[in-house]
Amino acid sequence: MKIRHALPVVAAASALLLAACSSAEPEGAETATDTSLTDVQDAGVWVVGTEGTYRPFTFHEEGTGELTGYDVEVARAVAEQLGVEVQFEETQWDALLTGLEAGRFDAVANQVGITPEREEVYSFSTPYTFSNGVLVVTEDNADIASFDDVEGRVLAQSLTSAFGQLAKDSGAQIEAIEGWAQAVELLLQGRVEATINDKLTWLDYQTTHGSNGLKVVAETDDYSRSAIAFAGGDDALADAVSEALATLAADGTLAEISTEFFGDDVSAEPAA
Repeated sequence: MKIRHALPVVAAASALLLAACSSAEPEGAETATDTSLTDVQDAGVWVVGTEGTYRPFTFHEEGTGELTGYDVEVARAVAEQLGVEVQFEETQWDALLTGLEAGRFDAVANQVGITPEREEVYSFSTPYTFSNGVLVVTEDNADIASFDDVEGRVLAQSLTSAFGQLAKDSGAQIEAIEGWAQAVELLLQGRVEATINDKLTWLDYQTTHGSNGLKVVAETDDYSRSAIAFAGGDDALADAVSEALATLAADGTLAEISTEFFGDDVSAEPAA
């Protein structure tokens, strides 16, 4: 983009002379053009980075079967809207965003959370996943019905998670765990009274195991947003993907994909 600088006009002739001179591009100047969308359209292929080992978002059926998952199927639907093929490149999470910066992928579809820090580096589509925290107890628990009720109670939490901090801030005693599976085990054994975790984790558990003697009694007001990530400046491609996501939301495709993997629609922003 050419930047013009205003100059004082002394006389009409000077103004005409300056106007004539300003029409010439400075030697060596380059006009920045975002070709991210046309590059994909010309290639006919949209290269998307993903883990392939992160169930239920991106994984292989039976471990070695076809690549699928919520993020994978959303990306496939978006590619169809763009009129191109999608090619998935699988790598570890730590290498996804660096690979995006290095140009290995056109985008990353792997539950990339939108944060102020990431927005300074990457471009994002509109979100296609929304999730908040849920307070889970056993079905026979009548003592805990809200976050206010966890004060003095023993909760199974990861010491490094935001949900663990929420439990501490709510006055709970913490039984340190490594993940959701251990929290469920301790809950069902009666060794802890509750756990706070991500709603997506809870919905995935329900889909694969049923409620299994557990229930959600409260949800946080705050929620996270995940979107498809692009290299910084690839706004044309990001905008086109956002338009595709809007179409998929309007015709019910996103809700259908979400329900397949979670039994609920996690693609819609929660009501205020």
